[in-house]
Amino acid sequence: MAESSKINFAKNVKQLRKKLRLSQEKLARPADVSNNTIIVIEAGKQNNPTIETLKKVAKALNVLIEEIV
Repeated sequence: MAESSKINFAKNVKQLRKKLRLSQEKLARPADVSNNTIIVIEAGKQNNPTIETLKKVAKALNVLIEEIV
């Protein structure tokens, strides 16, 4: 993932999570990922999230993958 894509991805996930008034932990549960995964994603430190992780996070946020990448 390109650097600007990582920043946008991180920002989009955080904005959508906050819009839904979810904590990082409350997003991690329905996404079936660890709380640390959400923390790393939002910090822009997730270099290559798997498509599976992208799908899970998007589904938990009730958006299409395209809306978060």
